[in-house]
Amino acid sequence: MTVQQLIASRANVYAIRHDATVHDAAGYLRDREVRAAGVLDGDGHLVGVLSQSDISDKVAAENKCPAWLHVADIMSTTLVTVTPDQPLLDCLQLMERHGIYHLLVVDGDGRYAGMISVTDLLKVVASDEKKRADMLEAFVFERR
Repeated sequence: MTVQQLIASRANVYAIRHDATVHDAAGYLRDREVRAAGVLDGDGHLVGVLSQSDISDKVAAENKCPAWLHVADIMSTTLVTVTPDQPLLDCLQLMERHGIYHLLVVDGDGRYAGMISVTDLLKVVASDEKKRADMLEAFVFERR
């Protein structure tokens, strides 16, 4: 199975503007029940990723005001991306290698096309092969 096959049925691509406040971004994530979103600049280019962990680690834990900070101030900018044609096993290996839980999907022109999470992969792997599901589950629960 490829990334494209996994995300093909999705109606939404979740993205936040880099100049949004952290307060607004937190509400965006909560309202859509997602744990992370791509961050786009004013021209719509992917420039980062914002996760709930970024908000809790860089704002809440440091007692900073989310209404005064912008997403660009706390987003992660070391991006690990995949293309729609990549196999899901490659994605799992990338997540494990980088110790991350989300991968950004960019199309052939470099446009942001969505995100896949370790949970997405767990669902696919669990339905296909129990052994791989056990490995992924161990990876998820070891790091948290």
